[in-house]
Amino acid sequence: MEQFGVFDIIGPIMIGPSSSHTAGAVKIGYIAMRIHGKSIKKVQFYLHGSFAKTYVGHGTDRALLSGVMGFLPDDERIKDAYSIGDSIGLEYEFIEADLGEVHPNTVKIQLTSKEGKITEVMGASIGGGKIKILKINDIDVAFDGEYTTLIVKHYDRPGVIAGITAVLAEHTINIAFMKLFRQAKGEFARLIVEMDDSITRQVLKEIKAVKYIKEVAYIEKMAL
Repeated sequence: MEQFGVFDIIGPIMIGPSSSHTAGAVKIGYIAMRIHGKSIKKVQFYLHGSFAKTYVGHGTDRALLSGVMGFLPDDERIKDAYSIGDSIGLEYEFIEADLGEVHPNTVKIQLTSKEGKITEVMGASIGGGKIKILKINDIDVAFDGEYTTLIVKHYDRPGVIAGITAVLAEHTINIAFMKLFRQAKGEFARLIVEMDDSITRQVLKEIKAVKYIKEVAYIEKMAL
């Protein structure tokens, strides 16, 4: 028999009105912001399916905007996302789009930093506040933010993964799941490491020092 947790029954702690259109959207925006890792000057939200049809009425627009500003689903500031975004000079745009054969509550977020760095993250809100991150830039990925997560962009070279896991083992960090995604041998790859434990700045520093690593994003377990 399938097991259900309390949040599968009563839903997440959040600012409403909808767990799928609000709480899930905040989480996708928040994770996109953490992956981008730079100060955000401009953000474009490409809304698919149900998100595109109802994003204003269900508060998906405010939720996504709140997420990229670093708010979590229970933050009272979500209702004021537009005015807060305007006050910090954030440029934002909501665009209805066909993203292909994906979940109806899917969004592609394009973030541009003040330095000109562009990051694209595609994610789906699949119900009850749960999400799936589907793509980072041109690489298909798969994770849900329910574990403390490392997202490592690195050159596809022998020894990189061994170097990362050696650092985690040295600091007694237990790995729950680990997945590698790449487009082609020898090019950039994304390693997703989902862990049972939080990690310190020192651990992050040591991981970033591993040869052939380009970028590291760190996302604490999203308990809400």
